[in-house]
Amino acid sequence: MTGAFLPFASRSYCAMLALLLFARGMDFLSTWLATPNLVLEGNPLAKKLGWKLGGLANAVLCLVFAFWPLTAIIIITAGLLVAAHNFHSAWLMRSMGEEAYRQWFLEQISRARLPFYFLCLLGETALTGLVGAALLCFSELESVPFAIGLGILAYAVIVLFYTALSLWRLRHRMG
Repeated sequence: MTGAFLPFASRSYCAMLALLLFARGMDFLSTWLATPNLVLEGNPLAKKLGWKLGGLANAVLCLVFAFWPLTAIIIITAGLLVAAHNFHSAWLMRSMGEEAYRQWFLEQISRARLPFYFLCLLGETALTGLVGAALLCFSELESVPFAIGLGILAYAVIVLFYTALSLWRLRHRMG
């Protein structure tokens, strides 16, 4: 099953599709809980597509990637970790409101030394990425543990990239 192409509507395809839809759905739910108006969304493409087009694009991608189990497992792993990351702060963003949270965050960033913040971000993502890298190093290519490791590594890169992008945009806004 691992390196195979799954036939459409087969039991394995439907299972992969269900897992992909669940993982992407959790990412959507956690994002909506944190930023219903997408004010705090870090991904510019997701922000531009909005909820309806973004949901449609994700559903199509799930239908396509469910054919390839290893690719699907990478996406599922990264998606669930992104959702968990979003859930971590969603309560604060929602309780403060999107604009108030953004202002509060801008205040905190202006008080912090940016290199120290970035060093902490690198620590978080590098340590997470090391878990994924260990799975990559100690598992067979085209195996489920390898795909999970790649998903963890992808998650670390996603967090680093979009957080750094947000910081870069903030720095340019702040002057």
